[in-house]
Amino acid sequence: MRTYTIGEVLNRLKDEFDDITISKIRFLESEGLIRPDRTDSGYRMFTDDDVQRLRYVLRSQRDRYLPLKVIKEELALLDAGEPIDVPLPPVDGSKQAEELDAATQRAAVGGAVTVDGVPQPAATEVHLTLAQLCDATGLRTADVRGLRDHGLLRGDRSFDADDLQAARAAAELMRLGLEPRHLRMYLQFADREAALYQQLVTPLLKQRNPDSRADAATQLEDLARHGDRLRRTLLNRQLRALLPP
Repeated sequence: MRTYTIGEVLNRLKDEFDDITISKIRFLESEGLIRPDRTDSGYRMFTDDDVQRLRYVLRSQRDRYLPLKVIKEELALLDAGEPIDVPLPPVDGSKQAEELDAATQRAAVGGAVTVDGVPQPAATEVHLTLAQLCDATGLRTADVRGLRDHGLLRGDRSFDADDLQAARAAAELMRLGLEPRHLRMYLQFADREAALYQQLVTPLLKQRNPDSRADAATQLEDLARHGDRLRRTLLNRQLRALLPP
């Protein structure tokens, strides 16, 4: 039976899951959702079954917005050979996957918002309690409150898809040593970028032509995509300068 190191597992999954990290894999193991074997030296070794189980967990989080507690219950049923009451996560290329990807989050201009070309589910389709948000992200209640106090989360007693995505990203950054107060800079960057883009599409939104709203949505999507590419490139250049030759 072939086995994989945690780094090899990361490489196998990163094309499908942009936010996957080694720390996230370790976190899911600590929560009991995956159970890789260990070598005598303590290194994790994953089988193909472990990778598929991890993929199930990640898809359930991303596509169905399930908290870890529910995913763990589903895995227990599957391990026991029992059916579950909810559909399995879609496989790549399936009709169900296409239908899930067709659900879009509507921007203020009425267009679909995408991340790396993938349409995002409507924020109104997801309603999580504080406990569910913590379970889905691994954050503590105090962490969520800190993120909310600094404007990164807008929910109070109920959290939508935008809050969930922001909380997941924030959780990974906080595991790497940042605090909620440090993350406020991302909100400030987003506010400034959105204000700039608003100036560009406002003339389109003032037109009565129905196609103008679609044109504005397309322009916003293109601006966001290319702006993100430029931001990543500039940041990577700065980070390389920090490393010794």
